[in-house]
Order: sequence, then structure tokens, then C-alpha cells
Amino acid sequence: MKTLFLLRHAKSDWPAGVRDFDRPLNPRGKAAALAMGQELRRLGLAADHILASPAARVEETLVMVADGYGGRMAVNFHEDLYLASPETLLAFIRETEDRHDRLLVVGHNPGLQQLALQLSAAGAEHDAIVAKYPTGALSEITLPVERWSEVEEPGRILRLLRPRDLEGGSKADED
Repeated sequence: MKTLFLLRHAKSDWPAGVRDFDRPLNPRGKAAALAMGQELRRLGLAADHILASPAARVEETLVMVADGYGGRMAVNFHEDLYLASPETLLAFIRETEDRHDRLLVVGHNPGLQQLALQLSAAGAEHDAIVAKYPTGALSEITLPVERWSEVEEPGRILRLLRPRDLEGGSKADED
């Protein structure tokens, strides 16, 4: 059994003259990412391998999550994960070394939302993801495989964490 975490970057800003790749988090996004890290620590959730888009808002999200969690994270950034399609994300997942049982992928919509739907069976969390995969959201999906290369069939969403569900979060934190 493998566990996949999909984290969408926290809410970002779009200052004039800044290209999409370089967009920073806004203050609410920073607070939401910090709260997500604290919640992950509280729940005892940790990944043993992290793949991420190198976009500024993703990098900053990871820094804030790590601050909330209480430590640093070793992250493998890949240019191809910037605004990646679900097919590209899945290819990276399938190439993950099998010694890693808990993989965190951090990136962007719509790819993350589409992948979460593709890799999960029907249920309340699946329905919530159909409706919206907001900024800062994290899904935890268990996959019925022993090797990452075998990921194909839907797994089960164990949880969907959204910033608004965390202490101090608000619906305004999401887009």
C-alpha cells in the first residue's frame, strides 16, 4: 500500500509586472500554509519523498508548511511539474522509487484536482474535490499498490484538508 499526498500551493498574489512563475504568496496564503504544516504535525502526517513545481508560490508554500511542521523538508523540484497535466504528474509518481511509501506532490490546478479525481473512488471527499480543490488544499490518498509504477486504479481518499477547515482559516483564503 502506498500513500499519496497532493498539495496545491497556497493563495498567491499577482503583483503588476510579475510573470506567473514568479508569483509570491499573499499574507493569507502564508498563514494558511503555516496552519497546514501545524495540522500535518498534529495529525502525524509526513511524506518520505517530495516532488514539487519550482514556481515561487510552491516553494514559498513548502517553506511555510515546513515552518508550521517544525522542520525542513528535502524537496525534489522539477520544471516539468510547473502547471503539469494529470498525465505528467502521474508519470512522475510512477517513476518514484519504491523505497518511498509516502509521496507528497506539490503543484497547481487544474492538474492536481484532475489527478485527485482520477486516483480516488467515489465518496464524500471525492465529491468535495469535484466541487473545488482550493488553494492550500491537501488530499491524502491510499493506493492499492506495492510499486509506484503500478498506480492506475483509484485508491481511497483518507482525508481532504482545506485551509478553511483549519483553526483561523476562512473561506476567503481559497480560490
